[in-house]
Order: sequence, then structure tokens, then C-alpha cells
Amino acid sequence: MTTDNLILLKDDMIAFIEGHGMKRLPGYVTEDVQAVLWEDVENPESWKDFVEMAKHAGALFVTMSEVTMEREELEELMERAGEIHFPDEEANETVEAQMLLKHAGKVGYIQLGFVHQGVVFLHETTTEWYEHYQELVESIEAFQQIVIDDEDDEEL
Repeated sequence: MTTDNLILLKDDMIAFIEGHGMKRLPGYVTEDVQAVLWEDVENPESWKDFVEMAKHAGALFVTMSEVTMEREELEELMERAGEIHFPDEEANETVEAQMLLKHAGKVGYIQLGFVHQGVVFLHETTTEWYEHYQELVESIEAFQQIVIDDEDDEEL
């Protein structure tokens, strides 16, 4: 996706889904659920094909969820990054988290889904900055887990 805010795309998705006579169910399908992920990264409008597939499959509704980047989440991420690199406030993760602040208030991720014959089908649209945010969160969580594991080993 070449845009850094998916809010207009979200509006287009809502109109397209409703234009097909379908309802939207506000809901996020978690990673715990086995699902088939729609793959068509070359086509930025593949979400339209996805909605048409849901309609063709007889789905009465499409799940829809989005993530808006909250400033508080980014500040918490910066704090966590600072804690793992204290006293080096210029550490890479801290600087990267600060750079993400310009995306506060923007929609970075949209998930569409439908169920057909007991199988969940998903379509995900994301921005580059949101993918980077997810990688940064995972990196910091992994580092914190290493520190916790080391502390547990020392107690033994």
C-alpha cells in the first residue's frame, strides 16, 4: 500500500460492502483461529475481489477491523525501548519508536473476513509503517523475554 493512512480505503471498503447488500460485523479474527489468508499483493484493490468472493460464497456479512495508531501506544513503546537500552536513549529501537509518532491517529491496518463452510477467510491491508511497528514491538518483546529468562536462571 502506498498510502500511510488507510482511512479513505476503509470508507471505500464500507461503501463497497454495503453496495453488495452485505452487512459488516465489527470484529477481529485472532491468530488463534485457523484461517486462509487472501494472497494478491500485486493488486492493491484485491479487497474488492475478496468481498465479491464472500458474496459469491453466500456470506451475509463480512467482519471488519482496523487499527488506528494511538499516541499512548507509541509512548509506551518508546518507554519500553528506553528501559531495555538505559542509559542509551539514542538506541535504535528508541529512535525508531520516536519516528513512528508522526503516524499517531492514522489507520495502519484493516482486516476483512468471512466464514464459509466452517473455514475463516481473511484479507489484510497494511501500511509499511504499521508493519515496521509490529516488527519493533516483537523485537522489544523478544528482548524483554530474554531478560526475564536470564533473571529466572539467576534465581535457580
